[in-house]
This record gives sequence, structure tokens and C-alpha cells, in this order.
Amino acid sequence: MPQNSFEQSIFKVMTASGSGTGFYLKDKNIFVTNYHVVGQYKKVSLQDKNGKRHLATVLVVNPQEDVAFLRVDGEFDLPQLELHDDSTLKQGDKVFVAGYPFGMPFTVTEGVVSAPSQLVDGRKFIQTDAAVNPGNSGGPMINANGKVIGITSSKFNNADNMGFAVPVATLTEEFNALNNVVGSSFNLVCDSCATLISEKIEFCLSCGQNIDVKYFDEPLLSDLSIFCERAIAGLGINPVLARQGQEFWEFHVDSALVRLFVFNNSYLYATSPLNQLPMQNMGPLLEELLSADVSPYQLGVQGKELFISYRVYITDIFSSRQGEINANITGLFKKANEMDDYFVQKFGCNYSIYSLKSK
Repeated sequence: MPQNSFEQSIFKVMTASGSGTGFYLKDKNIFVTNYHVVGQYKKVSLQDKNGKRHLATVLVVNPQEDVAFLRVDGEFDLPQLELHDDSTLKQGDKVFVAGYPFGMPFTVTEGVVSAPSQLVDGRKFIQTDAAVNPGNSGGPMINANGKVIGITSSKFNNADNMGFAVPVATLTEEFNALNNVVGSSFNLVCDSCATLISEKIEFCLSCGQNIDVKYFDEPLLSDLSIFCERAIAGLGINPVLARQGQEFWEFHVDSALVRLFVFNNSYLYATSPLNQLPMQNMGPLLEELLSADVSPYQLGVQGKELFISYRVYITDIFSSRQGEINANITGLFKKANEMDDYFVQKFGCNYSIYSLKSK
């Protein structure tokens, strides 16, 4: 089964709470993932195999079935993933789990079906011994013929050698809801009558079922997250596209990759990998690193990469220094784009492997 036959249609899904996986269905022009991957977020980031990010709107969620449908403006010229409701699935059949475990690069793990119809919390799942880790959730479980048989879920991860998937039969039942979606509105599926609910109400107008209104509320960001995302927005970047997880952002400013994250619950770090160290004549470069005054920033080396960084106490952010700190963070983004050229020209360094100039 050629991996490139489906890899292009599988995306990393990123929110301010973490990351998961999703896959694109060309015939419906939607992305599919688990509800627990997107949670209460109404806008999320999708990243394709080439690292390009897309802003996605959450259209339909069914928390009970752990299914969510997302849409990105426009259409994608990608291979069609074929869904297969395999009623003949049996123990021992080979399956593949494709996705982005722990937010790492794309991987495929192989296993066999342990139980084709395992009952968990009153719902049926495909159980497998294939490695399923946090981050795999929402990605496709694929059979030996390259067809999607389920949505992988790492929601149940308290046992070794056990992974689960929401069967395609459950997924296809949810497609009926798409016919009733108006525009890009958010919709919750009533778990009693399957009616779409698009406004924040306490009971379903069709069947009277109580509705948990929390599903309509966006998760609250911390004060620190609000500060960081305002700084990112000030650079003309949509903060949703920069989110990589809990108080962690990653994005490019021009060519330079920038990471913004919390360390040890005490510091906010802004850092950018500038260059790869040269293979020889390191002396002059090291002297430069030790003597260069780039205050309030610091130059440093980790592995084979040269970095520029800025560190600040989180408590200082919420003091009279907030404006100064915001300017320093913004300044680092601009400084990174100057310094990487400088080290290339003066010391013959290559650009960082994370730089767009190295592509």
C-alpha cells in the first residue's frame, strides 16, 4: 500500500490546547477529526504535509460520537480517500494508523484488528494493537487496501497495546447533518434526535433534550496567552494559525521561524533558530557569539543550530514593563531576519533548516 496514496490528505490539527490529526474528504469538501481534538474551539489550524497552515472553521460536532467536521475556504486538489464500511472486518485483519502522534511529523504504524466491534461506554469501536498515541486522534484507520475504515481515537489510552477507532458506519451517519448546514455556522448535533442546533439554547427545539450550553462557548485564554496572541497579531499573523498547544506558538516572520513558549512555569521565551554552524573555522564565529552585543537578546548554540532568544519573567509581563516587553518580543522577530543573513555573509553559515530561505 503506497503511503503517498493517502498522506497528502491527512493534516495536523492544532489548537491552543494541543494537536491531533484530521483527514480531507474531497467529495464533500470537508475535514474529519474527533470532537475531542477540536473541543470547544470554533476556529483551528490545519497543517498539510508541506508545513502550510490553513484556517479551518468547525462546522458540525457530535461530542457523543466523538466526530467533528471542519471546512477551509476553497477546495483542495488532493486524492480522494475512500471510505469503507467493512462489515466483514475480523480479528487479525491488518490495519494502519496514520497521523501526527505527539505533534511529531507524519507517521504510519501497523497492527491488526483485536476486536472489530468492541463495546466501550455503550458505543462500538474498532480495537487494534497498532500504536495509537495522543496526536493520532482524528486521523484515519486504514485497511490493507488503502481504504478508511474508521477515525482513530486515543481518547482511551490507559491500557497498553490497545487502540480504538470510530467505525466508518458511525461517520457516514453524521454526513446527513451536512445537508442542513447554513454557510459556515457552528452546529451541535442533538444526541437524542440528531437535529442540528446552531444557537446557544438549553434544550433541543425538536425533541426537548437538555443541551449542555458549554459546547457553544469558546475556551477562555489565559492572560499570558492573550498578551502573546496580541503580539503575534501585531505582526499581521493570525494567532490561531500560530497555535501549537498549551501556551506554545510557532510561526514564520518573513523567512525566520519563531517559537514563543512558557518554560518552567516562570519564564516566557521567544526564540528563533538562525543558522546551522559551519563545518570548519568555528573560532571566529564563537568569538563573535561571545562578544556581540545584541541586548536585550542572547545568542546561543544548541546542537548544530545557532539561536537568538529573549527570556522574561512572566510576572514582569503584568507590570509597568508590559509595553517594553511587547516591543522586545516584536523586535526579536525582526532581529532574527537580520541576523541569519549576517552569519551567512560573514561566517559562511547555512540558514537554519527551519528557515524558509533553506527550502
